[in-house]
Amino acid sequence: MRAITLIPGVPHSARLDDIPEPPESQGSVLVQTIALGVCGTDREIVAGAFGEAPPNSERLVLGHESYGEVIAVPPGSRFAEGDRIVGIVRRPDPVPCPACAAGEWDMCRNGGYTERGIKGLHGFGAERFRIEPSYAIKVDPALGDVGVLLEPASVVAKAWDHIERIGRRFHSWEPRRLLITGAGPIGLLAALMGMQRNYEVHVLDRNTDGPKPGLVHDLGAEYHDSALDLIELESDVVIECTGAPSVIANVLGRSAPSGIVCLAGIGGSHEANFDIGQLNRTMVLNNDVVFGSVNANRRHYELAAAALGQADRAWLDRLISRRVPLSNWPEALEHRPGDIKVIVDFRL
Repeated sequence: MRAITLIPGVPHSARLDDIPEPPESQGSVLVQTIALGVCGTDREIVAGAFGEAPPNSERLVLGHESYGEVIAVPPGSRFAEGDRIVGIVRRPDPVPCPACAAGEWDMCRNGGYTERGIKGLHGFGAERFRIEPSYAIKVDPALGDVGVLLEPASVVAKAWDHIERIGRRFHSWEPRRLLITGAGPIGLLAALMGMQRNYEVHVLDRNTDGPKPGLVHDLGAEYHDSALDLIELESDVVIECTGAPSVIANVLGRSAPSGIVCLAGIGGSHEANFDIGQLNRTMVLNNDVVFGSVNANRRHYELAAAALGQADRAWLDRLISRRVPLSNWPEALEHRPGDIKVIVDFRL
């Protein structure tokens, strides 16, 4: 069968390979891949920035944003042939640390976790993959191909879960205004979940044309293409999705009193200058919180599935901006105008 593989740490080593069928040791549920989402993590792995192959394997099968159809299960399984599923990415460390032992492997304390398509486990970028039933999430077939959005949506669901837990530090917290910086898949899904929570949602992105402004407006949110628009906008919650140091510097310390800033993006190493003393003063006097969030556990996948199920299907469809056949998979890594979520479509 065909699969996208690479040698971790070696740039330009990615290729479309013919590999053996997945062994049953990888999981009792056999899945036919329908689509594979592509994100910045995949681009960095392909560029050789990081990644780790499984033990005794030189190459790693790429891909962590899965969507497929079950084609074989063992007797008595809770899954059936024809079910649509998404695979959870992370696995707990074998020790395990206290977080992993409690099923919160997204908060692993010792770094011994593994991740499908990223760290120590083959990914989902093959025509077929196997998965353990406890790490498979059933997707409502009515969602169709937008089921491939479940993994990035789970990351957003975790961010919201932690925002709300932090907000409960005092009983009278009644957040009203939300600022999202960045209108990529994570930012747009964060805005969607903010609208579902009845926030007044503002989205900042540098694009002045293309699909992003329309997607934001059609949610019922406000779109801004200049940070100057937001200088006086005190938001109760800020979800920063760009990872750009200059954007981060602009949002830190600008939330409303007792505000919460969630850093959900990872960017480059460009420097940004700001007054750290003033930031400290503002955060202390206003009881502000800044925290980082990444990855997700099973509960977050389930929350994300519920959020996607409540969303307008036509709006979700518009997030998938480009479909690339498996035979042309390198095109999915290219940045093109109007791209939001690009997928490798295994049926083309």
